[in-house]
Amino acid sequence: MSGTVGNRIVRGSGVGQSSAVKPVDIQQVGTELAIKWDDGGESFIPLEKLRRACPCAGCKGEMDVMGNLYKGPEIPLRPESFTLGRLAQIGTYAIQPTWGDGHNSGIYSFEYLRRVAEA
Repeated sequence: MSGTVGNRIVRGSGVGQSSAVKPVDIQQVGTELAIKWDDGGESFIPLEKLRRACPCAGCKGEMDVMGNLYKGPEIPLRPESFTLGRLAQIGTYAIQPTWGDGHNSGIYSFEYLRRVAEA
C-alpha cells in the first residue's frame, strides 16, 4: 500500500516486491528531496540537482538502436524550474515530479534516484 500526499510519498511493504532498495518515505524538506530507504539509509537530494538530472528524452536526449544520441537544444532553466510543485508515484518503481515551470515528463526510477543521491 502506498499513497501521495502533496510532496510526500509514503510506501508500505508489498508482497512480491523485488529485492532492490525501495524508499519507504519521500518528502520535500526545504530545497531538498528527503528519502528514507528500506535498507535504513537516507538521502537528501538538492532539488536543483534532481531537476538537472531529469532523465526524460527532452532533457537527456534519446538513443537509437545504433547508439546515436539525439538531443534537442538546451532548455534554459529559470528559478521556478527548481521548485517542486508535486510528486506522483508511478507504479511501484518510480516517482514523477512536476516542477514549478510545468515540466513533468521525467520519470525517476527508485534505482536512478539512489544513483543521483550518491553521485
